[in-house]
Amino acid sequence: MKKLIYFIAAALMFAACSSGRDNILKVYNWADYIDEDLLGEFEQWYYEQTGEEVQIIYQTFDINETMLSKIELGHEDYDVVCPSDYIIERMLSNDLLIPINKDFGDTPNYMGNVSPYISEMFKQIKSDGKDANDYSVGYMWGTVGLIYNPKYIQDHEVVTWDVLRNPAYKGKVLMKDAFRDVYTSFLVALNGEAIDRGEKDLGTIAFDDSDESIALVEEYLNTFKESVAGWEADFGKEQMTKELAWINLSWSGDAQWAIDEAAEIGMELRYAIPQTGSSVWFDGWVIPKYARNVKAASYFINFMCMPENALRNMDMTGYVSAVGGDHVLENMQDEEYDPIDASYFFGPAADSVCVNPVMYPDKAIIERCAMMHDSGTEKLLRMWSRVKGDSASAWTYILICLVFLGLIAAVIVKYTRNYYRRQYYAKKRKRRNQKK
Repeated sequence: MKKLIYFIAAALMFAACSSGRDNILKVYNWADYIDEDLLGEFEQWYYEQTGEEVQIIYQTFDINETMLSKIELGHEDYDVVCPSDYIIERMLSNDLLIPINKDFGDTPNYMGNVSPYISEMFKQIKSDGKDANDYSVGYMWGTVGLIYNPKYIQDHEVVTWDVLRNPAYKGKVLMKDAFRDVYTSFLVALNGEAIDRGEKDLGTIAFDDSDESIALVEEYLNTFKESVAGWEADFGKEQMTKELAWINLSWSGDAQWAIDEAAEIGMELRYAIPQTGSSVWFDGWVIPKYARNVKAASYFINFMCMPENALRNMDMTGYVSAVGGDHVLENMQDEEYDPIDASYFFGPAADSVCVNPVMYPDKAIIERCAMMHDSGTEKLLRMWSRVKGDSASAWTYILICLVFLGLIAAVIVKYTRNYYRRQYYAKKRKRRNQKK
């Protein structure tokens, strides 16, 4: 409903105003990726900080490339957008971004709350000598791993990606249809021995799009592709909650969603990052070169980095904010979890803290995760198409039919689910506060 209100407001503003673009802030973000109550609150906060009025036009996208084409080809005048790591890299290389102003006068610079881990990873973005931290600010991040049902799959099996090759799980495996995530994750694991011997490092591997490495990953994928029931973009987590699949290569954010949904119906799902290595992903705020309200854009990014707003966005979306610091750590600790080393994210004092390992994996796991980059796209796409092209099975077609029917139902239940999801995270937050 809120999206509809913002859409109508945007249409009315454009119809009624032939000028005044300086008082409009156009934000382009992923769907279901923010606490939308913060949008109106930002308008009030911006007025309090600057004495200037601003109205937000909020639009969403589902694919990085859709967003990029509108800016790159259509020269759309979005003021703030939220691309993924490799797209930030591409936009920076193609001179599509402008530096983010971090001087707000009497208003504190909350961007300094972003975890040093995130800032260090952003430095790895290939940018022709530019520091990506000058052009982007981390928003959310996560890992690539395995959602699995412990009713059918044992914990010790998911320490390696080889669990996907177990013939006993044929027809019960789902793969995220994300070639770059899968390629980087598997390439790290397949080079594990070379990493241990000091012959290779994660930074080198992350940029490796050689024919030899692509062939290595393709060969590995081919060893279990007949077991894959579906290559999914979004339906995997739901199939897991219905026990139509037992294991799903997916993102940590989807894993948390599936775990929470399963818990609501008395079912258990778990998430693991194979110890042999994987990849991490990041989304960040940027200001495109065609932006027309750069000042409000930088204030908006600053506003989203306030710890209390970062927590609200996490509670609403289930994803993990790039914002660290003592306030976030205090709110994320929960004695129901075993202590882990999260010092890489929160600092030295967090070397043994009780936080959700799906959201904040142990340091030893993160040290085996590489960042994805914008390289080898065409070659990787061809490899991905070859692997998927011959893997269709009866299970695949059954899943396609189920998904088609599910889409009809999804239209009806989407807003109801989002409502109950917000209630779920609100209850978690309340319980967390009561334990303090």
